[in-house]
Amino acid sequence: MGDVLNSPGTASAGSLAGAGRAARARGWRAAAATLSMIKFQHTLFALPFAFVGAILAAGGMPTWRQVGWILGAMVGARSAAMIFNRIADLGYDRKNPRTAARPLVTGELGLGFAWTALAGSSGLFFLSASMLNRLTLVLAAPALLLILSYSYAKRLSWLTHVHLGSSLGLAPLGSWIAVRGTVDPAPIVLAAAVTLWVAGFDVIYSCQDVRFDAREGLHSAPRRFGVPRALALSSAMHAVTVLLLLALPLLLPLGWPYLAGLGGTAALLLYEHRLVKPDDLSRVNQAFFAVNGCVSFLILAATAADLALRG
Repeated sequence: MGDVLNSPGTASAGSLAGAGRAARARGWRAAAATLSMIKFQHTLFALPFAFVGAILAAGGMPTWRQVGWILGAMVGARSAAMIFNRIADLGYDRKNPRTAARPLVTGELGLGFAWTALAGSSGLFFLSASMLNRLTLVLAAPALLLILSYSYAKRLSWLTHVHLGSSLGLAPLGSWIAVRGTVDPAPIVLAAAVTLWVAGFDVIYSCQDVRFDAREGLHSAPRRFGVPRALALSSAMHAVTVLLLLALPLLLPLGWPYLAGLGGTAALLLYEHRLVKPDDLSRVNQAFFAVNGCVSFLILAATAADLALRG
């Protein structure tokens, strides 16, 4: 995925040079490399939807205790998923110029450190789940299994995008369960919307790696259907996302502030698809990071405003 910034030869040279710097990854530099490895900023995609699920379940503001442990569960699960992905994909990352600067590839961080960080992140997730309620703890193991297994989905099917989407779709569902201790139709609809939203923008992002995926035998919608049809599939996924979010007021007391936010979300998704063309992928990162970060925060703000006005 992504524009090729380095030739394969340059990437290999960078990897060898990075390996020499591995011993110097200490203190703040090691912390920065760790945050880079787990793409901590990407947590912002799922975290707002987690809090949407929580405030909808509470009918307002959950307790600060619940907020704290939901945050812990989100950070733990997301970090574990990214670290495991970096470990599982290390061989591919070494071959792909787009990923040649990742800390495990350069040697800035070692595999031993990564496995330790994975254990710590998983531990934080299970601890947080145990501090919320019995059902969150019971569901923690299958949830983590779903999240971690995404790293191997691309080896099996182009539906890997839906697998990733369902992993992030657990965020609002899990937060609802954390607050109420039950599974209900409303958070399932919200989880389905998040699943298709994430799957749709992951299809866009994966267009950058279509040649690499074909060469390495990896699966994706762009490789399976071609970039133009993959982008059409992404548009369809985002259209269904909007429809699912539009159905949410049928299950919960949500009014015009939420619908106004949903209108803004639909406009953002439309703008996202106007940024990327089959013959011009130069603005994929703008579509991926900027637009989708706004989508999740807009839905959170609109939902919070709606509940605040009703309260």
